[in-house]
Amino acid sequence: MSVVSVSMPEELLDRIDEFASDHGYTGRSEVVREAARNLLGEFQDRRLEDRDLMAVVTVVFDFETTSVEERMMHLRHDHDTLVVSNFHSHVGDHYCMELFVLEGQLEEISTFVGKIRATQDTLSVDYSVLPVEDIGEIAGT
Repeated sequence: MSVVSVSMPEELLDRIDEFASDHGYTGRSEVVREAARNLLGEFQDRRLEDRDLMAVVTVVFDFETTSVEERMMHLRHDHDTLVVSNFHSHVGDHYCMELFVLEGQLEEISTFVGKIRATQDTLSVDYSVLPVEDIGEIAGT
C-alpha cells in the first residue's frame, strides 16, 4: 500500500482521530481511505445517469473570506445553463450561506459540486440530487 502525505488543520486531524476511536477504526488512515472511497463513489449511481436531475447545493463560509463569495459568483456565471436559481443569505454574525438550485445531467452537477468543494475556505458543502421525473412520486401525486 502506498503512503500519502496530506496537510490538514490540527482540529480536523483531532476530529478524525476521535471519530476513529469512537467508531472502532484501527486508525486515521482507515477513516481517510473510507472517506475517499465514499467521495469518489458519490456520483456513480447508475440510476441517475441519462436522466434530467434537480439538485440543491448549500455552501457555508465566513463572510470575511471574500474570495469564497467571489468564487461562488464566478461558478454561478460559468454554469449559467445549469444554475436555475441562486440565493445568498447572512447566517449569524460571521457567516454566509450560498444556495444553488441546479437542473441538468449527473456529470454537470458532479462537476459543479466538485468545483465548489475545491474552493478554499468553504466551511460546509452539502447537496441533494433528485431525478425530475421522481418529484411527483415524492409529492404523492
